[in-house]
Amino acid sequence: MAQVLCVHGIGQQGKGEDTLRGEWVLALRDGMRRAGCGEADLPGADEISYVFYGDLFRPPGRQLGVGDPWLRAADATEFDQELLMAWWRSAAVSEPGVIDPDARALARTPGSVQAALRALSASAFFGGLAERAMLFDLQQVRRYLTDSDIRRAVQERVAAVVNADTRVVVGHSLGSVVAYEALCAHPGWPVAGLVTLGSPLGIRNLIFDRLVPAPAGGAGQRAGAWPGGVRSWVNVADFGDVVALVKDLRPLFGDRVACYVVHNGSHAHDVRPYLTAAQTGAAIAAGLGVVSRAG
Repeated sequence: MAQVLCVHGIGQQGKGEDTLRGEWVLALRDGMRRAGCGEADLPGADEISYVFYGDLFRPPGRQLGVGDPWLRAADATEFDQELLMAWWRSAAVSEPGVIDPDARALARTPGSVQAALRALSASAFFGGLAERAMLFDLQQVRRYLTDSDIRRAVQERVAAVVNADTRVVVGHSLGSVVAYEALCAHPGWPVAGLVTLGSPLGIRNLIFDRLVPAPAGGAGQRAGAWPGGVRSWVNVADFGDVVALVKDLRPLFGDRVACYVVHNGSHAHDVRPYLTAAQTGAAIAAGLGVVSRAG
């Protein structure tokens, strides 16, 4: 019955399928309205399904012991540090309130990680997050890309939800990477459209070069595979979204990817303003075969 499949991003470990439904369904329908779709063409709650995998990153509950350590800046791996610095530089370009990391001498030490965390706490995406929570969310990207057990478990959850009715897959943040890899692995799925929101897919070395399947070609000329049997792929990014570091995916995945820049206000990476954007609504409508004003 469900024709639209939604895949969440990082930092959702404390939620679940029903919680996500409350956050996504109304915004998704509003986006289709902004695109000019009629009320009869909007998918109902039972026509939208969700892949939830946040619990795979949630540590099991336990009784605290004396001296139990918290996650600290010193626990950041080289991958975490590189991604953190890339996001910091992106935030400094788009937000005047975030200090430029190149304006100060920084070595690859736990101290530089601490400086990055403090700087990003003033950004639109990470604002209000405790440094420990920020680092935990950051590490979810690394764990998905480097832990084969985590990656397999997430992909199995996607495969368990896709069925003969699924026409559009919408992936936000890390969920766009999950959705892309799932579609590549299953070219026979009936999915017509992929919509990626706030996607980090274009970050070379850290994300792009670690995709499955691996991009083809030599260094500097590598090209990512087209995601399975989809007819259309629409990528939507806010200029100030530091997670979506590369807004235009065409140089990496080909000119068939339609790329749009939107304005999400002070919540640059939040999925809800992404979903309410007319460009997102039009992309979902096209995948469902619905005629919108934008289409």
